[in-house]
Amino acid sequence: MTMITVSTVGFGELHPLSPAGRLFVSLYIFFNLLVVAYLLSVLTSYIFSGELRAMFTMIRIDQEIRGFEGHVIVCGFGRNGSKAYHELKANGAQVVVVEQDESLLKVANETNGANILAVFGNATDDETLIAAGVSRALALITALPKDADNVFVALTARELNPNIKIIARASLKSSEHKLLRAGADSVVMPDEIGGSHMANLVMRPEVIRFLDMISGLGPRKLRLDEMRSDELRPEWRGRSIRDLDIRSRTGATVIALKLQDGELLVSPSADTIPQPGDVLLFLGTEEQVSTLIRQFRA
Repeated sequence: MTMITVSTVGFGELHPLSPAGRLFVSLYIFFNLLVVAYLLSVLTSYIFSGELRAMFTMIRIDQEIRGFEGHVIVCGFGRNGSKAYHELKANGAQVVVVEQDESLLKVANETNGANILAVFGNATDDETLIAAGVSRALALITALPKDADNVFVALTARELNPNIKIIARASLKSSEHKLLRAGADSVVMPDEIGGSHMANLVMRPEVIRFLDMISGLGPRKLRLDEMRSDELRPEWRGRSIRDLDIRSRTGATVIALKLQDGELLVSPSADTIPQPGDVLLFLGTEEQVSTLIRQFRA
């Protein structure tokens, strides 16, 4: 009776029990109390340790990524990957990060107050890229530390999405050809770019400072942007660069025209008429370029 009362399973016996029966019932009740206590302790620990919140966060992120289309995937959140991420976000792109080390994202979120959408896993695994929405993505940047991993990511991404644009990081010059063969559209070698940049700061300092302004590294920022001719408003299509009069209307300057066949016309003639598929490249301050886009983009 004491065990029945303490355990709150009910007061009273349905029929008289023998001493052995009472012992069995007492042990059975005691065992079940231990099981319940253990389950409660596990659940409490799960809730207060943040694992339950983390699980719901992962579910929310997965659902959000499923709604993405035309986004950019950044594989690796090291120095290069994190810089690429922040640059993309600053330009309004939807970005999903693929990273194995959760602590890198945790530090970034706590430091910058960011809300980085991430898939945690090995970027060389098909399942990880699929979870990041590679089949619906516009582009993928693979900035993993090892060139071999970047080759594998490029190969996998190209197989899962033949139309995706792939930008790959490489440490060795010998890896460039392998990455291009694996499906990368462009290969960037940060060490080579850095060395060239430092040498040119000695030989052509003002040119490099000007380029730094365009890339956002200088004290004053300029914006270099592009617009396809078929993105122009209907009233501006089929008109010459002189008729567009972009300089006087916005303050920005057309510095080049990329033709559909790949040829680049630097400082195109004012009589040049952008054809369908051509791309206008223009330079100006952030305000000037924003004005240009508002006035000319459909």
